[in-house]
Amino acid sequence: MGWASKRNGEPLALALGQFEVFLTADRNLSYQQDLSSFDIAIVVLVARSNRFEDLRPLAPRILEILPNAQRRAATLLGA
Repeated sequence: MGWASKRNGEPLALALGQFEVFLTADRNLSYQQDLSSFDIAIVVLVARSNRFEDLRPLAPRILEILPNAQRRAATLLGA
C-alpha cells in the first residue's frame, strides 16, 4: 500500500473511506491524534512488540471485537 514512510497520522487519514477499522500497535496514537475527528474504529494492539509472533495470539480477540468496535475512539486489545 506504500504506507511505510507515512508519519504523524497520515496512515489513519489514508484509511478513512477505505476501511472500517484501523489496527495499530502505536500505543501513543490516542495522545498524538484527536481520534474523535476520524470516522473509523481504531484498535490498538498491546503486545510485547509489534513482531508477528507477539501479535498473533491477539488474532482471535481481534475477530471478536471487530463487529462492535466504536468509531472515533480507540479500543485497546492485549495484555
